[in-house]
Amino acid sequence: MKTNVIAMIALFSASTTAFAESHASGDPAEGEKVFRQCKSCHSIQDADGNDIQKGGKVGPNLYGVAGRTAGSVDGFGYSKFMVAAGEAGLTWDEEHFVPYVQDATGFLRDYLDDKSARGKMTYRVRKEDDAINVWAYLVSVGEQ
Repeated sequence: MKTNVIAMIALFSASTTAFAESHASGDPAEGEKVFRQCKSCHSIQDADGNDIQKGGKVGPNLYGVAGRTAGSVDGFGYSKFMVAAGEAGLTWDEEHFVPYVQDATGFLRDYLDDKSARGKMTYRVRKEDDAINVWAYLVSVGEQ
């Protein structure tokens, strides 16, 4: 019995990290509608090259963004501040994604504690609920 309890605790502990990385409290269907504004700069293309959402190449591919280290898509030209945020430990989850898409520069300045930090993303998702829903959509179409 004691072994079963210990095994269950270990299993729960391992699964909570994955759950926290991909947990989404929003509505994916509403997020897909809001993402129409994002696809002028971003696409969602899986690892096999299949387009989930055709879009621009100004921003990085958002497939598998949940749990991804910030500034880490190979071949994409991130700002030095986004790369620094990733090196400082920023990984994308709902808690960080929502304020970032609402004000990229403000988020990076706070995260890095650097008043000179600037984000390359100029578009802002105005409503927090919309940002939460976009996150839910990205999680729903990302790597499972």
